[in-house]
Amino acid sequence: MKLAKFEKNRINFDDFQAETSLEKLLGTFASPGLGPSFPLPSFFSIDTLSVTRTVGKGRTNLTFIQPDIVQADAMTPYASFDRRNSPIRNPTIQMHFEPVAYGITSVSNYVMVFLIENSSQNQFSLQGNAGLGTVGNAGTKVLNGKQAVALTFSNVPPSQQIYGYLEQTAGSSWNYYSTTIRFPLPVVHS
Repeated sequence: MKLAKFEKNRINFDDFQAETSLEKLLGTFASPGLGPSFPLPSFFSIDTLSVTRTVGKGRTNLTFIQPDIVQADAMTPYASFDRRNSPIRNPTIQMHFEPVAYGITSVSNYVMVFLIENSSQNQFSLQGNAGLGTVGNAGTKVLNGKQAVALTFSNVPPSQQIYGYLEQTAGSSWNYYSTTIRFPLPVVHS
């Protein structure tokens, strides 16, 4: 079947490595492992935005700053960035998220995960704003290869719009694939 030949060109997102350990990421929450007071299925992904779907519910959206190419019809859609091509303004991918638009009615914790692929070692600034909440795992990140880069948001009121961004500060080309906003999984201590 011809389609099978093209399937080989798709990116396998299971190959992406977490930029930081689960233990360190959980340590960024004021109450580690606690999500909202919802039934268990709500602890998973809330929404995923990408090159082919840039707007979610309410004011949830992506902002692309200085991409070189946005290829929505590729086997695996992507946006390509390269700081060398935009020395005046750093290439950035940013996600805004509006909790109340998803029916969230209580103070909650979130994880925002950016999936990127670096052609060589690149330096980024991972930052965000949680309004009345707290941002965790922010700072300078030196990344290489396929990476899942996570930013945490703690104690966010449902009406608070939050945002996170990954800004390249040094290096060469990289590809962006998607950003997922999700609740942290519950942690059971024995």
